[in-house]
Amino acid sequence: MSLRHAVLGFLSLKPLTGYDLKKYFDGSVGHFWNADQAQIYRALTQLTEDGLVHVRVVPQEGRPARREHHLTDSGRAELDAWLRAPAGPQAVREPFMVQVFFAGRLPVAETTALLDARIAATRERLGVLRAIAAQSATALDAIADTDTTGTGTTASGAVPSALDRLLATATLENGIRHLTAELDWLRDLRTDLDDLHAAPARIRRRLDRAVSDGHAHHPGQDA
Repeated sequence: MSLRHAVLGFLSLKPLTGYDLKKYFDGSVGHFWNADQAQIYRALTQLTEDGLVHVRVVPQEGRPARREHHLTDSGRAELDAWLRAPAGPQAVREPFMVQVFFAGRLPVAETTALLDARIAATRERLGVLRAIAAQSATALDAIADTDTTGTGTTASGAVPSALDRLLATATLENGIRHLTAELDWLRDLRTDLDDLHAAPARIRRRLDRAVSDGHAHHPGQDA
């Protein structure tokens, strides 16, 4: 995925300024894709040059004019083509896991401190996602205009369907489940460091259980 496709996706819901885009990034997909303001503006400039987005300047009394970015037909076609394409394998680069892999060079107390810092950071990230999940409306509800037609179509032409909301919420669930699993793993490893004699057997049991669970049949899987 490139930033351009995320930007096209947001603009398919509603025309937005670069500043608005940053807010919606942070409030909806920030747990799995982040971008700073400068990156967003660069992407918008490139999309405009490529003919996928056009800019409409909206005057505002007593305030600077708004530069709203709208999808063109070519932009919609680009977004739809990307959505239909299978996602390729993603390179995994996790610096913290490399630290853990080689942390045996350090005294146990320093490795423990490394884990404690990660636990604190993971708890914080998990708290943010749980707060978002506790809100009554999804990010799409905030982005989409109020339906004034009575047909389910918003004033901007976006149609925030039940499927839209389900899939947006599913990405939030994915983030929470991943962070919860990481927190469980960190706590287990933290306990292992407190009792190095029993740790190998504990890790072996957990690994065997993980492998066994991975081979178990779940509803929706092929038999």
